[in-house]
Amino acid sequence: MGLAQKQIEELNAQFKNALPEEIISWAFQHAQKAIVTTNFRPYEVAILNAVTSVKKDVPVIWCDTGYNTPNTYRHAEELIEKLNLNVKLYVPKQTSSHRDVVMGIPGVDDPNHAIFTEQVKLEPFKRAMEEHKPDVWFTNLRKGQTALRDSLNVLSLGKDGILKVSPFYHWNDEQLDAYLKEHSLPNEHKYFDPTKVLENRECGLHT
Repeated sequence: MGLAQKQIEELNAQFKNALPEEIISWAFQHAQKAIVTTNFRPYEVAILNAVTSVKKDVPVIWCDTGYNTPNTYRHAEELIEKLNLNVKLYVPKQTSSHRDVVMGIPGVDDPNHAIFTEQVKLEPFKRAMEEHKPDVWFTNLRKGQTALRDSLNVLSLGKDGILKVSPFYHWNDEQLDAYLKEHSLPNEHKYFDPTKVLENRECGLHT
């Protein structure tokens, strides 16, 4: 989008108290090719509803690790149907059953954990980004989730030049609960990310 860092800082100040739909509408007006990513974790329905309310057919990139809980898969199917999501599914090149035999799910201190993360999350994500080549990426990052995310904002520019847009960046769980209630949207909390394990760890996509 050709924004300088100073412009991004000015926009972040402007958007601090803006409604998510205002931020999303602004981004779509300036985007050549936008995507939204999801893993159907808790509160992901908020970003999916907000973005598709502005542009129905926006590509929804889902990189499925293959290790989601049954609840998450059922939740995903419910949202895909309810919101009529234009899902673009990306999965690892090796099945989880095969990987369970040769590697399993390595602990975060195991040297194989980096290889595991690359296989189940980073490689499918890189493949998705290469195929779609977005200039705007909608995501549901929020302040307070991790140390890295605390250093970001509503708008942040990646090293790849993609503008990351997080319309709910300044929202807390209580505000999101109210948003979901207002829009009659379901939530799901039985979620597991084998690349993070702990909530305050980064999975690698946003670094």
